[in-house]
Amino acid sequence: MGEYSLGDALRKFLDHSRLKGSIQALQIGDVWEQIMGKTIARYTDKIQIHGHTLYINTSVAPLRQELLYQKDSIIQRVNEALGEPVIKEVVIK
Repeated sequence: MGEYSLGDALRKFLDHSRLKGSIQALQIGDVWEQIMGKTIARYTDKIQIHGHTLYINTSVAPLRQELLYQKDSIIQRVNEALGEPVIKEVVIK
Protein backbone atom coordinates (compact mmCIF):
# COMPACT_ATOMS: atom_id res chain seq x y z
CA MET A 1 0.00 0.00 0.00
CA GLY A 2 1.44 3.35 -1.04
CA GLU A 3 1.43 6.63 0.79
CA TYR A 4 -1.19 9.27 -0.01
CA SER A 5 -1.47 12.87 0.98
CA LEU A 6 -4.55 13.79 2.98
CA GLY A 7 -5.97 15.63 -0.04
CA ASP A 8 -5.48 12.58 -2.29
CA ALA A 9 -7.09 10.32 0.31
CA LEU A 10 -10.11 12.64 0.60
CA ARG A 11 -10.48 12.83 -3.19
CA LYS A 12 -10.42 9.03 -3.46
CA PHE A 13 -12.99 8.77 -0.68
CA LEU A 14 -15.28 11.34 -2.33
CA ASP A 15 -14.95 9.69 -5.74
CA HIS A 16 -16.51 6.57 -4.27
CA SER A 17 -19.05 8.11 -1.89
CA ARG A 18 -22.52 9.59 -2.22
CA LEU A 19 -21.31 12.86 -0.73
CA LYS A 20 -19.49 13.97 -3.87
CA GLY A 21 -22.54 15.53 -5.57
CA SER A 22 -23.52 17.39 -2.40
CA ILE A 23 -20.05 18.80 -1.93
CA GLN A 24 -19.86 19.84 -5.57
CA ALA A 25 -23.26 21.55 -5.26
CA LEU A 26 -21.90 23.50 -2.29
CA GLN A 27 -18.85 24.48 -4.34
CA ILE A 28 -21.06 25.71 -7.17
CA GLY A 29 -23.27 27.62 -4.73
CA ASP A 30 -20.21 29.42 -3.41
CA VAL A 31 -19.00 30.57 -6.83
CA TRP A 32 -22.32 30.78 -8.72
CA GLU A 33 -22.23 34.60 -8.76
CA GLN A 34 -18.70 34.59 -10.17
CA ILE A 35 -19.62 32.02 -12.80
CA MET A 36 -22.92 33.54 -13.98
CA GLY A 37 -22.89 37.15 -12.79
CA LYS A 38 -24.76 39.05 -10.07
CA THR A 39 -28.10 39.38 -11.86
CA ILE A 40 -28.48 35.70 -12.66
CA ALA A 41 -27.25 34.70 -9.20
CA ARG A 42 -29.80 37.03 -7.58
CA TYR A 43 -32.74 35.47 -9.42
CA THR A 44 -31.80 31.80 -9.27
CA ASP A 45 -33.27 30.20 -6.18
CA LYS A 46 -31.73 26.78 -5.87
CA ILE A 47 -28.85 24.93 -7.50
CA GLN A 48 -28.53 21.17 -7.17
CA ILE A 49 -26.38 18.45 -8.67
CA HIS A 50 -27.72 14.91 -9.07
CA GLY A 51 -25.38 12.58 -10.87
CA HIS A 52 -24.13 14.48 -13.92
CA THR A 53 -27.11 16.87 -14.07
CA LEU A 54 -27.18 20.43 -12.76
CA TYR A 55 -30.65 21.63 -11.72
CA ILE A 56 -31.26 25.39 -11.62
CA ASN A 57 -34.46 26.83 -10.16
CA THR A 58 -35.78 30.29 -10.97
CA SER A 59 -39.22 31.87 -10.76
CA VAL A 60 -38.40 34.51 -13.39
CA ALA A 61 -39.72 33.35 -16.77
CA PRO A 62 -37.48 35.54 -18.98
CA LEU A 63 -34.41 34.37 -17.06
CA ARG A 64 -35.51 30.76 -17.40
CA GLN A 65 -35.70 31.25 -21.17
CA GLU A 66 -32.27 32.91 -21.28
CA LEU A 67 -30.72 30.08 -19.24
CA LEU A 68 -32.20 27.54 -21.65
CA TYR A 69 -30.26 29.22 -24.46
CA GLN A 70 -27.06 29.20 -22.39
CA LYS A 71 -27.03 25.51 -21.39
CA ASP A 72 -23.78 24.65 -23.19
CA SER A 73 -22.04 27.70 -21.75
CA ILE A 74 -23.30 26.88 -18.24
CA ILE A 75 -21.98 23.32 -18.51
CA GLN A 76 -18.58 24.60 -19.63
CA ARG A 77 -18.34 27.26 -16.89
CA VAL A 78 -19.44 24.93 -14.09
CA ASN A 79 -17.06 22.17 -15.16
CA GLU A 80 -14.20 24.68 -15.26
CA ALA A 81 -15.10 25.84 -11.74
CA LEU A 82 -15.18 22.24 -10.47
CA GLY A 83 -11.93 21.40 -12.22
CA GLU A 84 -13.33 18.28 -13.86
CA PRO A 85 -16.05 17.41 -16.40
CA VAL A 86 -18.81 16.52 -13.94
CA ILE A 87 -21.85 18.19 -15.49
CA LYS A 88 -23.21 16.78 -18.75
CA GLU A 89 -26.75 18.19 -18.64
CA VAL A 90 -28.56 21.26 -17.28
CA VAL A 91 -32.22 21.31 -16.30
CA ILE A 92 -33.91 24.68 -15.74
CA LYS A 93 -36.97 24.58 -13.48
